[in-house]
Amino acid sequence: MWQIAIVFIIYLPLVILTGHYLYRVTLQQKTWLDPLLDKVDAVIYKVCGIKRVDMTGKEYVLSLIVSNAMMVFVGYIILRIQALLFLNPNNINNMEATLSFNTIISFITNTNLQHYSGESGLSYLSQMLVITFMMFTSAATGYAACMAFCRRVVAKTDTIGNFFVDFVRVITRILMPFSIVVALILVSQGSPQTLKGNQTVQTIEGKLQDIALGPIASLESIKHIGTNGGGFNGANSTTPFENPTVLSNIVEMLSMMLLPGACVVAFSLMVASRKKKTIFGKQGLAIFTAMSILFLVGLVTVYIAEKTGNPFISELGITQELGSMEGKEMRFGVAQSALFTTVTTAFTTGSINNMHDTLTPLGGLVPMFNMMLNVVFGGKGVGLMNMMMYVLLTIFIACLMIGRSPQFLGKKIEEKEMKLIALCILIHPAIILLFSALAVATPSGIAGITNPGAHGLSQVLYEFASASANNGSGFEGLADNSTFWNVSTGLAMFFGRYVTIIIQLAIASLLANKVRHSDSVGTLKTDTTTFTFLLVAIVLMIGALTFLPALALGPITEHLQLYS
Repeated sequence: MWQIAIVFIIYLPLVILTGHYLYRVTLQQKTWLDPLLDKVDAVIYKVCGIKRVDMTGKEYVLSLIVSNAMMVFVGYIILRIQALLFLNPNNINNMEATLSFNTIISFITNTNLQHYSGESGLSYLSQMLVITFMMFTSAATGYAACMAFCRRVVAKTDTIGNFFVDFVRVITRILMPFSIVVALILVSQGSPQTLKGNQTVQTIEGKLQDIALGPIASLESIKHIGTNGGGFNGANSTTPFENPTVLSNIVEMLSMMLLPGACVVAFSLMVASRKKKTIFGKQGLAIFTAMSILFLVGLVTVYIAEKTGNPFISELGITQELGSMEGKEMRFGVAQSALFTTVTTAFTTGSINNMHDTLTPLGGLVPMFNMMLNVVFGGKGVGLMNMMMYVLLTIFIACLMIGRSPQFLGKKIEEKEMKLIALCILIHPAIILLFSALAVATPSGIAGITNPGAHGLSQVLYEFASASANNGSGFEGLADNSTFWNVSTGLAMFFGRYVTIIIQLAIASLLANKVRHSDSVGTLKTDTTTFTFLLVAIVLMIGALTFLPALALGPITEHLQLYS
């Protein structure tokens, strides 16, 4: 457990410091990098013809959608003709049409669901120009949308900013500097950063083995900093080159946790700045605490489930003193595997350092439920926006119970906002459950299920939960590289990303245009311990009501079968 405690001890001061930095970047205040990066930004603005003027809400959303669409088009073409291009020392063939569709949607939506194996499916050019590039741009898109959302919610004036300015500043001031630091740490630990082709070596048994090389460290850094999750290799961060040591494992976990948590800190400072300066605003602290409670409950559950082991293995007379080690790396063990599993699905990254398909039923239920909730910190930017929907819903429900007019930061929450909030919350489970139903009802969907019974359903639920939550991890026993799975998960990723962002920005705009009311004695306090626990209860209640029937047929049934 001390390994887990060390990560949290390092994380808390780091996330607060980063949150203060994000706050300054979000509000375009001066930072210590400005003397250099202002010049870099100016060149980008000039070359791209970007005018630094505020946009309307519609212009902001349209700019986001169109810019992402253009990147999809270019990236798809590169994947389809990669065999004809340069930087392909391993002679990788062109990617198939439906797999290219799935891959390009996956990376533009910050999901990084992979139905291919990177070392055999992509050239170095595709790894850098499509995969690594989109890891930067998709992360920047999500955080730019969060910037606009937060400014709208707390603004005293009707302002949303400029998407292209936000987009550029996120990359130059946040993603690029942080990624360079993490990449250097990973190289120091043994991750390759080279354009050389795969090396064939002779093993100690006298056999030949291909060692996959490439520009791995640079991809790994933004993979975690941007909560992307897609691996250079098919086995992701279980492979020694992507995650060589315990130190690299800790760095990768901290990288995943850093920006989503810092977004909450930055939001808290934006709210608190209307009153007084503080280290961590009370409003954001309530949200951060609620997310932390959900996270810790999940972590403890996974750790205990994996430490207990598998009763079938015990019946065979095999000792499980180390816990359930099936699918885990010896260099990480149960503790760091359980923490990594919880972090990567709570912070919706999708990177893995152990095979989730081999987790015990309860151990596999937690990462699945994290993605179904999609608010346990979530990805950078979008996780905060998702939780804000539950914050507004909790305020509305609480005020109905005590007979008060629901309002947040002086803005009344009325019928139009509540309809959009309800729609936004329901879209995510609708995508997961409807696509899962389609998968188990069609021959092409059933063909991908490789396990019978409850675990087979768990594979399906996990795949669509991962796609809709823009996570990208999977129960990799699923045979998912087929037309059905490529197209269905591609659509799930697309709708799970863009529809919710559009609705959330619309809700923020509605609130921004309302008349501000002063707080009174009867105003519901949203920065108290009571509100924090009420928020946790609402999140769990809605999650249980929505997903418990499906989970009962999957991991819960599997757990009962294991111990019956």
